[in-house]
Amino acid sequence: MEIKMITIVGCGPGALEYVTPVARRAIEQAEVLVGAKRLLDVFLEVVAERIVVGADVPKALDSIEEHLGQRRIVVLVTGDPGLCSLAGPVLRRFGQGACRVIPGISSVQAAFSSVGIDWFGARILSSHDHAPELDPATLSSEAKLAVLAGNPATARWVDALVEALFATHEIYICENLTLADESVRLLTTLTLPMNLASRSILLFIKREETR
Repeated sequence: MEIKMITIVGCGPGALEYVTPVARRAIEQAEVLVGAKRLLDVFLEVVAERIVVGADVPKALDSIEEHLGQRRIVVLVTGDPGLCSLAGPVLRRFGQGACRVIPGISSVQAAFSSVGIDWFGARILSSHDHAPELDPATLSSEAKLAVLAGNPATARWVDALVEALFATHEIYICENLTLADESVRLLTTLTLPMNLASRSILLFIKREETR
């Protein structure tokens, strides 16, 4: 008898071709598909009940619980489930024993690859939901730093980080990675462009002479 677990699937940084074959197979077998609307819209051909996850995450978890153990539930998350995703709340609510996790390519991986730099030892911070409770000046010793950006509400903290690290680090702005409007560029002035895309990663790479 099949044990119907929750499968949490990493859907990569954006483009459909970055979704792994094992992830696509799991999605195609779903009886209940859960995720943000833009992710659900990527898989319109999949015949399954759909649960749209918005700002009210506990409500979505309640909807998942209604089907738990009865139907194949697949939860779609952007990037890799282990990096700032819906996987955390799902695992905390239902436990590791009820869940299977399929990794995906994260936007951080894609960002470092886009500039040809390995990301071993990199520190990763998110300013998507709120500004990190860190003084930007304390990050000046980091050799490699990736910041998930693109939230206007936290732009002031990101601007302060750029100001603190501009003299010692090369700063790359990576927007909409893997999508048709992808942009990767080196910041050459102290001021970030206005209105960064919501799918933005900033990379701070310490210059050799300042290490």
